[in-house]
Amino acid sequence: MRVVRAAYAGACYGVQRALDLALKAVEDGGRVYTLGPLIHNPQVVAQLAERGVRAVDGVEDVAGAGTVVIRSHGVTPAVKRSVAACGLPLVDATCPHVARAQRAAADLAEQGRHVVVVGEAGHPEVEGLVACAREAGASVSVVAGPDDLPDTLDGPVGVVVQTTQTREVLDAVVAALEQRGVQLLVKNTICFATRQRQEAAAALADEVDAIVVIGGRNSSNTSRLADICAAACPRTRHIESPDEIDPAWLAGCGAVGVTAGASTPEGQID
Repeated sequence: MRVVRAAYAGACYGVQRALDLALKAVEDGGRVYTLGPLIHNPQVVAQLAERGVRAVDGVEDVAGAGTVVIRSHGVTPAVKRSVAACGLPLVDATCPHVARAQRAAADLAEQGRHVVVVGEAGHPEVEGLVACAREAGASVSVVAGPDDLPDTLDGPVGVVVQTTQTREVLDAVVAALEQRGVQLLVKNTICFATRQRQEAAAALADEVDAIVVIGGRNSSNTSRLADICAAACPRTRHIESPDEIDPAWLAGCGAVGVTAGASTPEGQID
């Protein structure tokens, strides 16, 4: 049986940067805390905990002195202010692409636009985008697709998108807004690495008999890869570890594809 790896798969620059920053904080000494899991990969978060990087829900959970690391998904401006108010050392590991999306959301808001955030409600990155827009004075709508758009949108509209969304979803939302004739400005903040992984996964799914998608089940970009693969290859399985692989999945396969989300390090793929 051939095992074929996707042309683009695994940890992206933003994830690797966050990991490097967190581990450097450990090496510099003292306690290290991340506000929420540093990345959406339970195995990696557990490994970080073993090395002294503890994930907490909020600044109030930081026990005494310690360095606070902002996770790759970013946080709201209010959270950054609360860290500063506590006088704690801060390491900002927000993915640069997420930071760019936050600036875009604030810029659209400052123009007096109603901001439409294309993404998953409740996701930490989306919460940060919403907060950046609201702090700049905008009203905000979070939509997973065109069906979620509010019935009435008064005034000019600005669109910003969660970095791990698909271009197809963004295009569908934009097309629905254009049909309404609203004054529209779109900031396409989808990460290029995300797009690369999605396109490579789709191409691979067309070529193999089964495909394994590796990454955290709480990882949006990994789940999206699994959906993309399943559309072309029904024998798609989303796993977090090799122990989950059932040989029955691969019965009769001549070729099996392997891809992985942007929060999956090389060691897990291997």
